[in-house]
Amino acid sequence: MKLKILKEKLSASLQKVNSIISTRSTLQILGNVLLEAEDNKLILSTTDLDIRIKTEIEAEVFENGKTTLPAKKFYEIVRELYGESVELEKIDNNITIQCGNSNFRLLELPADDFPLPLEVTSVRQFTVAQIEMARMLNLISYSVNQDDSRKALSGILFSITENNFISVATDGRRLALVEKTMDNFTGEDGDIILPFKSANELSRLLGKTGDVIVNIAENMITFTLDDSTVMTSKLIDENYPNYKQVIPVSFSRNIELPRESFAAVLRRVSLVVSERSFFVKIFFSHNKLELNATSTDVGESHDSIEIEYDGPETTVSFNPTYLIEPLNRLDSDKVIMKMNDGYSPVALSNEDGFLYVIMPMRNR
Repeated sequence: MKLKILKEKLSASLQKVNSIISTRSTLQILGNVLLEAEDNKLILSTTDLDIRIKTEIEAEVFENGKTTLPAKKFYEIVRELYGESVELEKIDNNITIQCGNSNFRLLELPADDFPLPLEVTSVRQFTVAQIEMARMLNLISYSVNQDDSRKALSGILFSITENNFISVATDGRRLALVEKTMDNFTGEDGDIILPFKSANELSRLLGKTGDVIVNIAENMITFTLDDSTVMTSKLIDENYPNYKQVIPVSFSRNIELPRESFAAVLRRVSLVVSERSFFVKIFFSHNKLELNATSTDVGESHDSIEIEYDGPETTVSFNPTYLIEPLNRLDSDKVIMKMNDGYSPVALSNEDGFLYVIMPMRNR
């Protein structure tokens, strides 16, 4: 193997594939990146056996070949090189790396020891803008359950029915959902659960332009980005709870709130909450929203904003973190708070397919 490649492109590509590398793996080969030089391109692949990331970049290939190198160490070297182009050459069991006046030699591991990719036989496929997929994941990922005892909830549900793409995350205390209509879906309707780590990796790879093609198989999913980057992930083989059961059929009150002002006053008031008293009271009165918090070991706070409201006076209490997280991630000017009373599930929504359901706290 012998090739020449632009240093900046190589560094950027290594950064893409390196994040899934674990330093705690008992298999040494999983700490390596697979390099395949062919047809004037260099293909880089990494895997942790659950996720596989592959990307390819243009290169001047003088001799085809493949090898594996320690992924993190190779990236550290390339990142610090000074020069426009990097030359890689395989000599015996070593790979020489030359750029400018710098010259390195790294020991390889045989490419044949690197795990082969699993075959993915697609049963459904759709395409979505990368920026839209990133928005959907950003709006719900904080609601994923981080407790492994409920495996199904440790991932994000992708539910595809009648050209609707619904993504859901819940930890049993709150639920976040984004719905999007698709016009290019092919295959069977169905549900899959994407692991939380895979969702994070996908979010990191997604850009602000271009599309991502999603291919779903029986127990695998593949995301193909416009820049020749492909991420394949295993799925969680569990049944997701019926999330629709926790969403009230109807609400008696739909209250329009200025999102930024509501989030700001909520952040201010919650500065006094503590582990002993971790809730904020929200009081609705005529054209006014008041918030207060009291903590025996810190103090108390009170603040208010003007809103349009002519319904009955109502007090409802929340864990402030559970409200601030979705408000910080939304980009709409207004958010609708839907409620029936101070004890039943409350929802936040906007006009762009987002819905967030949370139970008020009983300690009021």
